[in-house]
Amino acid sequence: MAEVHVIGQLSGGSEFPDHRLFCKWGIHAGGAWKLLAGNKEGQTQVDNPQNEEFAAWCHPIDLHYATKGLQGWPRLHVQVWHQDGFGRNELYAYGFAHIPSSPGLHSIECTTWKPNGTLKEELMQYFVGGCLQLKNPDLIYSGADRYKLHTTAMGKVHVQLSIILRNFDKFGIES
Repeated sequence: MAEVHVIGQLSGGSEFPDHRLFCKWGIHAGGAWKLLAGNKEGQTQVDNPQNEEFAAWCHPIDLHYATKGLQGWPRLHVQVWHQDGFGRNELYAYGFAHIPSSPGLHSIECTTWKPNGTLKEELMQYFVGGCLQLKNPDLIYSGADRYKLHTTAMGKVHVQLSIILRNFDKFGIES
């Protein structure tokens, strides 16, 4: 089987409206993909930068996949959360990015967004806090019904990944 190694890190987040951020992440791959080693999801620590606009996470990603074809190439999906002064966590944004299909070092800026609600929901969010959440988190990375969502742009998640491809030519897979 052809193999893909994904090695890197979630470097951090920028351009979000507030500090004290952390990120929940996951990798989604199609049915022809088998995870041989590594964790396909995780969570960073909370970072509260005092004098800068970049929340540094430096959270490692190390995955090893085997595949029979290119269909269902892995995608990274993220949820950025904010922790307030009382330790309460609220969802800030969703985002996803395709894992690069070419070998080498890649810098990725994963743009994020949050869903908009009705006027009543927006007022409740303003006065009570919290954020609207998706009922089906698969909408983050599947394009089927995502076009129906009304969203607001949020910040960016910065990702550094090294991609190593092995045996693609041996098994007749052209990348």
